Amino acid sequence: MPLNETTLSQREASLLSTHSVLRNTYLLLSLTLLFSAAAAGYAVMTQAGFGSSIVAFILSFILLFVTTSLRNSAWGILSVFAFTGCMGYSLGPMLNAFIRGYSNGGQLILTALGGTGITFFISSLYVLTTKKELSHWGKFLIIGMVICLVALLANIFLKMPAMQLAISTLLTLISTMLILYDTSRIIHNGERNYIMATISLYIDIQMLFQNLLMLLGSFNNRN
Repeated sequence: MPLNETTLSQREASLLSTHSVLRNTYLLLSLTLLFSAAAAGYAVMTQAGFGSSIVAFILSFILLFVTTSLRNSAWGILSVFAFTGCMGYSLGPMLNAFIRGYSNGGQLILTALGGTGITFFISSLYVLTTKKELSHWGKFLIIGMVICLVALLANIFLKMPAMQLAISTLLTLISTMLILYDTSRIIHNGERNYIMATISLYIDIQMLFQNLLMLLGSFNNRN
């Protein structure tokens, strides 16, 4: 087979592989987001406390490692549902705090959900259309996350509303950039496993939702 035909065949195989990963990722992501929303709804209805939320978050952290080890087996799919379910349940106290603490708490939550959905759609569409290669963002995003983590820890003691607003704004920007970055990784074969791609995008989306909600709360009066 001539060299150019071999190269073309390899490109076609790579393209088919990328499309397969994208299709499976978006399907699994849609299902896990619905499952996570149901878990969050259950936590709200049962008035889940911060104690159970912390337990769910710790369990989700453990399940993240379990899912990573099972990513190449069918058990990985079950594990990713367990992970996203725990992550969704851990949001319960935060959502209840908004529902009880703001006269328009339910509206704020729906607005944050809508904003998250629109941002994810536009970001994904941009990368899928332009096929931008964004691997060079990696170091910048890691530095940004470390800065935010240090600032969050510092603000536990400082309790400065202005700092919290700045952190939420920066994390909203970073989570949006992470959606772009992780989608680009899938397109350019940086991530070939759809279970791991789903986890990456799910974490990006949840971080975006939480910080959008925090920003909306900052500009609305409490009860």
